Amino acid sequence: MGIEGREYPPVTVDIDAEHVNAFAWAIGADPDDGVPPTYASVYSLGATAPQLFGDEEAAIDFGKLLHAEQEFEWNRHPQVGETVTSRARVASDVSRRGLRFVTLETDTTSSDGAPMCTSRALFVIRS
Repeated sequence: MGIEGREYPPVTVDIDAEHVNAFAWAIGADPDDGVPPTYASVYSLGATAPQLFGDEEAAIDFGKLLHAEQEFEWNRHPQVGETVTSRARVASDVSRRGLRFVTLETDTTSSDGAPMCTSRALFVIRS
């Protein structure tokens, strides 16, 4: 149904010290502690969700969108200065009772291809 199974091209993200520090300060973390776990929202979801939202066939209407759930599973956290690659796919696209439920999964790997993080986001869109 819908766009379930659709895969998007990989996105490469540099784990930039200045950006990581600003993110850490914004969430009340100490930048000296390294990359905060929630920074995965930048290099995984933040890097790949625009592909879904820009996909004309996906037809995601921001005015009717609710970001309902977000979860991450880590093999390891990235280090400042590292480059990672994130690849997204639509794990499910289901409509029920006037609501559409789209789950976007993103796998992030290190520059040598080792798994780092899996992100799952659930978007609910009103019809």
